[in-house]
This record gives sequence, structure tokens and C-alpha cells, in this order.
Amino acid sequence: MAVDSKQILTELDAEQLAVVTAIRGPVCVIAGAGTGKTRVITNRIAYAINSGVTDPTKVLALTFTARAAGEMRARLRALGVPNVSARTFHSAAIKQLLYFWPYAFGGQFPTLLTTKSGFVSQAIERAEVAVPAQAAVLREIAGEIEWAKVLEISPENYHEKAIESNRLVKLPNNKSASENLGMISQVYEAYESLKRQERTLDFEDVLLLTVGMLEEDRGVRERIRDQYRYFTVDEYQDVSPLQQRLLNLWLGNREEICVVGDAAQTIYSFAGATSNFLLNFKNRFPNAQVFRLSTGYRSTPEIINTANQILRVANLVSDHGIELQSVNTHGEKPLVNGFSSAADEIAYVATEVKKQIDSGIDSSDIAILARTNAQLDQVKSALNNLRVASQIRSGERFFERVDVRDAMRLIRGASVLPSEGGDWFADLVSVLQPFGDADYVTAFLRLAGSIKDNGGENMRAFLREIEDRAEQNNPPILPGVTLSTLHGAKGLEWDHLYLIGISEGVLPMGNDLNEERRLFYVGVTRAKQRIHITYAGKPSVFLEQFN
Repeated sequence: MAVDSKQILTELDAEQLAVVTAIRGPVCVIAGAGTGKTRVITNRIAYAINSGVTDPTKVLALTFTARAAGEMRARLRALGVPNVSARTFHSAAIKQLLYFWPYAFGGQFPTLLTTKSGFVSQAIERAEVAVPAQAAVLREIAGEIEWAKVLEISPENYHEKAIESNRLVKLPNNKSASENLGMISQVYEAYESLKRQERTLDFEDVLLLTVGMLEEDRGVRERIRDQYRYFTVDEYQDVSPLQQRLLNLWLGNREEICVVGDAAQTIYSFAGATSNFLLNFKNRFPNAQVFRLSTGYRSTPEIINTANQILRVANLVSDHGIELQSVNTHGEKPLVNGFSSAADEIAYVATEVKKQIDSGIDSSDIAILARTNAQLDQVKSALNNLRVASQIRSGERFFERVDVRDAMRLIRGASVLPSEGGDWFADLVSVLQPFGDADYVTAFLRLAGSIKDNGGENMRAFLREIEDRAEQNNPPILPGVTLSTLHGAKGLEWDHLYLIGISEGVLPMGNDLNEERRLFYVGVTRAKQRIHITYAGKPSVFLEQFN
């Protein structure tokens, strides 16, 4: 049931209201951390549909994670708009590629790689280079291949372009930087050859092939442009040149586009992303309306002041001159503790987390963020020793777990039956009872409760949500303390936050000091009520402001 337009506009501040009612493009929104941008995006789409500006089936809302796309779809359903396509760039591209493949390319669609590690390992052997096939090494090389492909750099040109771009690659050998880049070039070439041999595509291939298909086939291009006529792009500061090229093809000469981003949260430059498209949006669309969201609803004034200062000391307070302003009540000042060793630091953090949980704080309201996955492994081990449940945010395929599939099978069967007493949530509890108190059961019930609170009328509504999430690999939030890299925490928030390893040589890491500072800023702005920063050895240069 559609929500009345007046309801869509309620409880919006003046900044948000201006964006939501600007339903004709082009529109550019500079949205600081915690300013309610997801709400603004979804309400703008709903308001445009209710106003007759566009049809829901003509909307394409793009973002960068399956979780963010899922949240947008859920919010739109709550606003009575269930048929909007909210997808990642890769998800939207692969849907189009799959549909048009028989017509544009012919034959069976190739196998899609969900991870590069296996093929990279084989490519190392095929290239016969002196590089150990360790997990960290595979991730490093896979990252370089992804960077090259989104910038459309071929294996033949990788070595030269990597040197020009000052790519910093750490491999466990005594080779020079140039030698290592040369070996990666060989592995990259072997990787592409192996994919061709196995008739396999990676996610970058999906974007490249979709671009090629649209550029070369006018018929396909016109059909897709007829399908999607109203665009929204979230996290626009993270768009790569290849993604922008694809967006241009989707959009054509039309101007019905709204982009939302924050240059201060640009943290994927190492992977080929650039904030230039956001910062130069007005150059491409001179008549664009530009809005700024600066009222912070997520964090306390103390946390927001800290975040502002992180950027201010390096003159990085957004290229648009925006500082966040908190409307929340005051809280604790960020706490900073140093330790002589990383082991002592991690032991301290694990103990503090246990104290918080023992005091009654829900473990799902706590997160520990670090710069690297190796740090998270150490933290998880320390929490395990204290019998504290935790979950590392990773690429685990939640919906491929046998127990999860079994639970979904029962939910699917129960969804076709009428609810006893009209209480479908109680029926769901009964359906999941044989699975005990497993983490996925808790996650399903929390998600179902949220759906019910937002107007979900039956179990079919819950089933649609989890099947949608399964398609997008967007699992529900699992119970326990969240462990995540700083990059992986983008777009998330917690009441209680620990930032660990803010030490010299760990953060900043690499040669792009400003990008690392923005990464620290993103980490700090994930906190709602309390933030605890720790370091081992010499503190990071980013902590000078706390002295």
C-alpha cells in the first residue's frame, strides 16, 4: 500500500526536505557521515513516484554493497514502493549481461568467479614466478588485478602503469618494488589466460563486457535505456572510471540522475575509485542542483568534534567545506590508550569488551575495527578465550550454509499456510524451533521482528526479504561482537566502538597519507555513543590531536 506523500515528507529536517523534494535531475548531494542519506535517497525516490515523475519500474538505484542495496529496498517497501530496482553496479550489470548474452554473444553464459584466490594461485604456478601462494599474497595480487581492470590497464601495460602510479605492493621476498610489479604483471597475464581457458569471468569482466555490449549494440543500448530512466547513485565518491563509463551508457543524454557522496569518505582510491566525478559533477551538469547534508544524527558531539578535527588538521574538511554538526546529547570523550605490544593491546580490548557485555550491553552493539584482517584474527582468538561470541565480517557465503538452506526450506513451506491466530511471527518462531539458538536463527528472528514492526503482514513478506538477500549475498546481522576492517565497516554503525592498532606503520599504511587519514575518519564516524582508540608501540601521527 502506497504511503501518502505527506508521510514521506514528515520528520525531515530542512536540508533533507530540500533534497527529497528536488525530484527532477540532475541533483548532487554532499552528505556527511550519519546525516541520514539513505533515508533521503529512498524518500526522494518514493516522493518522485508518488508525484508521478517516474514509474517504480523505471528507477535504478545504485550502490556499492549488497547490504546497502538491501536496506534501500527494505525502506522503499516500507514506503509502499516495492518494485524499485536497487542494486550494486555489478549486480545490475550481470543481470543485463545474463539477459542479453544469447543475443549479443551467443552460447552458454560463462562461469562467474566469486573469488579470485584460486585462479591467482594457479596463475602464480603457471607464470613460474618466485611468489609464495599465501592467503595475504593472493589478496594483494588479486587487488592489483582488480585495480588494473577497473582502469582498463592490460597485463602488457600493468608494469609501466603501476610504476607511474606508485603502486605499493608488499610481497614476502627480497625483491625490489619494480621486480615485484613485474612478477605481478606476469601473474596477471597468466590469470587472464587461465580464465579464457576455463571460460570464466570475474566481476570486472562483467562490467567490461556490459560496457562493450552497450557501446557496440545500439538495439541493446536502447532497450536498457528505455527500461531505466531515473537514476540514483549512492557513495558516488567511490565510483571507478569503469563504473562511470557504464553509468554514462545507461544514462545517455538524459539528466534524471541524483548522486550522493562525501569526498571526505573516499577510501578506495587504491582500488581505482575517485572522488573526481563527485567533485566535478557541476562541470558535467551546469544546471545541477547541489545540496549539503551536515546535521549529524548518528554520533555524540564529542565523537563528531573528533571526526571534524581529524580532517581539519590536514585541511581535509571536505572539498566542499562541510563540517558535521551533532544534534545529539553530549557523551563521553573518545578514550585513547597505548600499550607496549600488540598482544597487550588486544588482551586489554578483549577484556574491556567482556566487561561491557557482562554489564548488560548487547554484544551486537559492539564492534572492533582494525586496519588488517590479520589483526582481526588475533582479536577473535582473544575473545574466544574469554568465551565472547564474535563475527568477522568477511566474504563467507551465509546463504550457502547447509543449516541456513534447511531453515529457509521450512520457512518457504510454512509461508503458504495461513497463520494461526494471525500471528505469523509466532509461527516463524515455531518453524525455527528445531534449529535451537543457532546464530542464524537469532539473525532471522531479529530481521523478521524488524519487518513486522515496519508493516510486514505475513511470513511471505519475510520470505521475500531473505530470498532477496540470498540473491544479493546480503546476510542478516549475526549476533555477537562485530570484527571488521576499517574498509569493511563503511556504511555501518555501532553504539560502542573500538579502533585498534592506530599505531605508526599500521595506520597510516602505504604512501597515501590523506587516504589513510580519511580511513581513520570513516572509522571514527561509525561510533554512535562511545569510542575507544588503542595503539601499540609508537602512536599514529593521526593521534597527535589527542595529546
